[in-house]
Amino acid sequence: MQGLENFYHYTGFYNVTPGHLIMIAVACFFIYLAIKKGYEPLLLVPIGFGIIIGNIPFLQGADLQLGIYEDGSVMNYLYQGVLKGVYPPLIFLGIGAMTDFSTLISNPKLVLLGAAAQIGIFLTFFGAIALAFNTGAAGAIAIIGGADGPTAIFLSSRLAPDLIGPIAIAAYSYMALVPVIQPPIMRLLTSDKERRIRMKPPRAVSKIEKVLFPIIGLLLTAFIAPAALPLLGMLFFGNLLKESMVTERLAETARNSMIDIVTILLGLTVGASTQATTFLTPESILIFVLGALSFMIATAGGVLFAKFMNLFLPDDNKINPLIGAAGVSAVPDSARVVQHEGLRYDSSNHLLMHAMAPNVAGVIGSAVAAGLLMSFLM
Repeated sequence: MQGLENFYHYTGFYNVTPGHLIMIAVACFFIYLAIKKGYEPLLLVPIGFGIIIGNIPFLQGADLQLGIYEDGSVMNYLYQGVLKGVYPPLIFLGIGAMTDFSTLISNPKLVLLGAAAQIGIFLTFFGAIALAFNTGAAGAIAIIGGADGPTAIFLSSRLAPDLIGPIAIAAYSYMALVPVIQPPIMRLLTSDKERRIRMKPPRAVSKIEKVLFPIIGLLLTAFIAPAALPLLGMLFFGNLLKESMVTERLAETARNSMIDIVTILLGLTVGASTQATTFLTPESILIFVLGALSFMIATAGGVLFAKFMNLFLPDDNKINPLIGAAGVSAVPDSARVVQHEGLRYDSSNHLLMHAMAPNVAGVIGSAVAAGLLMSFLM
């Protein structure tokens, strides 16, 4: 009987708490959104399953080396890639190897929309300060508005390692909910006439322009924000592998096998970091609220800045303000939302290629914003 009692004390049935059950329910909801609704399945399935792994109850203090926060556990070793900021630059390498910057090169003024969308980051920073978060935590929370999970993880690993779990989950959740969050804001801030604006087709971009862009882009952005070099360097390096046409094998590996492996490890460990005992706190709730506000402000900032730019552009070269919403760096989901919204009002007005310019500019912009925050706050 004593042996059975000891066995029972080691089971999850004995150690379970309401918090564990809540987090497992959240995990099932994430998996449901991924499989049934098709919301970012490559992210939400690993994260959702990771949340289940992280919330299987076990006897605390027994030195079982099971939990992600226990030294020596397998999950803790995998989690070091998050804590040390290893996984995000590798994700950026893959993103660079699959990204076509042609639309941005052909219409450089659209980079301003990617920059304008970062206003959500800086306004949320001051909001978090007002809610009594320290400056490091405020900076890490604010970056959620960039809708860039790897950047959010990279910055929080530097400024607020204890908040990586809720910040990462918030960032990836809002990335997955782009089709739900952005359209109402886009409709609210634009008129029917503005949504029907047709933009000129982007010009053809030469190979030499494509090859020079990652080199010049790295020099310009890294000189502005050297702290973001791990992200920007990998992003532009991956793009050079793609555009040079002589390293296709490396580019293929970066944008397929490698990014898939890192995404699995990142999603699973970030999900597992949400143990109920450390995740379910008032701070986590505030982070989700601030993250939502940051994301909405970023979307609105991009749309409104596009309207502002139109004040100075000739009638035959206006920007459809809907593409400003793509300034957040949820690639390519924000651009797809713009395409869908444009087709709602004009079934022959395809905005996807135009929206990709501010979308990829948003990736660069959020990395630069992260570098600036690190420079000021570390």
